[in-house]
Amino acid sequence: MKKLVIEATKERIVAQSGLAIVGNLLNLTNLASRLNAYRLPDISRNPVCSNADVAKSYIGLLCQGKSDYDNIETFREDAFFALALDIQRVPSSPTLRQRLDQAALTEKWKAILHEESLNLIRNTNAEISPVYAKDKPYIPVDLDVSPFDNSKTKKEGVERTYKGCDGYAPMFGYIGQEGYCLHVEMRKGNDHCQKGTPNFIKETIQSARRLTDQPLLFRLDSGNDSRDNLIILLENHASFIIKRNPRKEKAEDWLYIARKYGICCEEREGKKVYLGSIPETIQLKDQIRTIRKVFKVIERTISRDGQIFLIPEYEFETYWTDLEVPPHVVISLYHDHGTCEQFHSEIKSELDLERLPSGKYETNGLVLHFGVFAYNLLRLIGQESLKKQDAPLKKKATRRRIRTVIQNMITLASKLVYQGRQWKLKVTATNKWLPTFARLYDAFY
Repeated sequence: MKKLVIEATKERIVAQSGLAIVGNLLNLTNLASRLNAYRLPDISRNPVCSNADVAKSYIGLLCQGKSDYDNIETFREDAFFALALDIQRVPSSPTLRQRLDQAALTEKWKAILHEESLNLIRNTNAEISPVYAKDKPYIPVDLDVSPFDNSKTKKEGVERTYKGCDGYAPMFGYIGQEGYCLHVEMRKGNDHCQKGTPNFIKETIQSARRLTDQPLLFRLDSGNDSRDNLIILLENHASFIIKRNPRKEKAEDWLYIARKYGICCEEREGKKVYLGSIPETIQLKDQIRTIRKVFKVIERTISRDGQIFLIPEYEFETYWTDLEVPPHVVISLYHDHGTCEQFHSEIKSELDLERLPSGKYETNGLVLHFGVFAYNLLRLIGQESLKKQDAPLKKKATRRRIRTVIQNMITLASKLVYQGRQWKLKVTATNKWLPTFARLYDAFY
């Protein structure tokens, strides 16, 4: 192999051309004006770096999968970074850290980030795909807690989580099969997943109503099996599937119920599956509502490899729902709830947010809101890229992973040129992502 010669050049080489698309999306929001209009305590009236410059700079980092404050030093002298994101002055690492610490002392920045993220999804007419229950469409809303492993740190709020690691346990709400993030709430690691969930559900319903007027279908796991949750969902006319916590219930008791009220299917010799439902009443403020307990009970007398059991084995799972559809449809719809684990991993791994950068609990809560904003930006870019078959990835997909968006769109290489009183990005003609990149830039301009 011939030795390559490494030389310095004064040409402007850009390694993150996709930030131009991020900048266009930011310009579709009122994020900059709203943040600048809010004066933080102990910050001068006209700071050298405005609130908008600090926020845009950090969003620019997160959209590259970088969460550490020190990463901003790479871009302080980068003309394209400021040009693409419309930043007047890129802050230093200490300024970024101190400003976020100050902003975290109030709830205002979190509220602005949350509202502008929802407004962006709505104003870009982003498609929110439903699921179907007996030919009726429902917009899925998945709520779930995801532990953030911050072991071997002394950060505020880091406690033992139910996963057996030290960290945080924030709760997320996602909407649609695309997985846009509706809501997030920072929580300490040892907080029970039901703590604060009734209020979280109310806020999530309000957020969802801002994006769609179609029927909502909330899906929660057994940690949120609470009558309070059921009442809130019924009172707000939101459908639901919540996996029940078996607590002290016995499989034998459910087998009796299944044999009496269920339908039996023998999947193979020695394995019987019972599906069915029984009614349950719930008292609301001014009425009594009837919902269903859907059950699935499995009775095994012979193992898969033909071994006959001396004592039969029993398994059961049960769900709360108000849907009037067959039990197997309810169970299938709930199993789709597991997709939100992928959304968690994209936020934690691909945006590098699992080990949050600050030692302060409130600041990390604000960083998490920034992360959700960046996540939705990248999700919008990924979903828009699927609308035409001009990308080199030919495998059929319904959703682009955040990693794919960062690797192929955000970190697209180009040459920045000022010519004819106009800035230009020159991308090599052999780059197969060029048609998609050009289309997305124009779509959000």
